[in-house]
Amino acid sequence: MPVKVIAIDDDPAMTELLALLLKTHGFEVATANLGEDGVRLIRETSPDVVILDLMMPEMDGWKVCADVRKFSNVPILIFSALDNPGMVADALDNGADDYIVKPVSSGVLVARLNKLTRRSDINTKHLQPHATAAPI
Repeated sequence: MPVKVIAIDDDPAMTELLALLLKTHGFEVATANLGEDGVRLIRETSPDVVILDLMMPEMDGWKVCADVRKFSNVPILIFSALDNPGMVADALDNGADDYIVKPVSSGVLVARLNKLTRRSDINTKHLQPHATAAPI
């Protein structure tokens, strides 16, 4: 079963690029270009991992992250052009699980997503001792 990813970024070109790239690596990808749509999509589809931009109009990535944490522990990977150590720390302290600065090689992005889904799978197995591991 493919890993389900939701990519949330206000730039449609970025979400299209992420979808294309990740699908070639076997991920199942859904995208949203507004924070509100992303939160709704996460609630409706229960993805395995979320890729989230911070700088978005109306509902920014910090707010998306906070809203998602009210109902889900899905791993959230911040994917942002902001390369400020304080912002990285703030995002991680407010519920994000990892942070990557744009641009990044596709290999690093895929490796980070795999790491997050493996960790999530390990945590799920600890909570449900009789669960079997899904292939990645």
